[in-house]
Amino acid sequence: MISIAAYLVLSALKLISGYLFHSSALLADGFNNVTDIIASTAILIGLRISRKPPDSDHAYGHFRAETVAVLLASFIMATVGIQVLIEAGRGLFEGGKAAPDPLSAVIALVSAAGMFCVYMYNRRLAKRINNQALMATAKDSLSDAFVSIGAAIGIFGAQFGLPWLDSVAAIAVGLLICKTAWEIFKDATYRLTDGFDENELQDLRSSIARIPGVESLKDVKARVHGNHVLVDVVIEVDPALSVTESHEISDLIEARMGERHNIMSVHVHVEPRQGEAKQAEHLGRS
Repeated sequence: MISIAAYLVLSALKLISGYLFHSSALLADGFNNVTDIIASTAILIGLRISRKPPDSDHAYGHFRAETVAVLLASFIMATVGIQVLIEAGRGLFEGGKAAPDPLSAVIALVSAAGMFCVYMYNRRLAKRINNQALMATAKDSLSDAFVSIGAAIGIFGAQFGLPWLDSVAAIAVGLLICKTAWEIFKDATYRLTDGFDENELQDLRSSIARIPGVESLKDVKARVHGNHVLVDVVIEVDPALSVTESHEISDLIEARMGERHNIMSVHVHVEPRQGEAKQAEHLGRS
């Protein structure tokens, strides 16, 4: 909500100033913030849907709705980025453009400072609640701050008899919008296709392997479900253990995952240690 409010104010300020002061870079920056309004609204809707409890059609809940919202936001950003590139390229090749008013550069710098504050707030909140959608919004706010700085540089440069620098800055803005859209799209599709960082998975394996009673790890899988991580574990234990003792080991694994890795959904499958299980089976047949 804070991001949307900030983008509404800044986009209106930049678009109006861009038209009044004849600055392509500031206009492009304003359109960039318009995409942020749409993207942030989509993410907000996704977050609302993700809070719905599990039902008959969604046994794991609706947490991936926020990832879908992030994916849609990346498409919107890419569309506007391409439009900005087309308009800036047309202005660059047409030529005959007057230098924009220096005041537009001041507006761009003030906007950059505001966007950086929004970035810090969203980043801190995203880390605290471990939320992917909010972290994507924070990264977008940081890129917006750099976009505004780039626009200001282009506008200042146009004051020294190089009016085409304003159009070049607008092209740089369009490219940065497209780059941010690609990065968000790539991360969202990675999560939707059950991608999971190998280093994080190795940390999970190490934590589980050190739990007393775990003889060996046959398999550990993890996937991201919204801002939750789901883990599936297959362990081998001493075949002589009772069902109760094996269950206690499973409880230890679940507790360890929650305490050290903030993972609350762990499915543990227990099997007897392979060598002794085969030996016992052979003796039973004999």
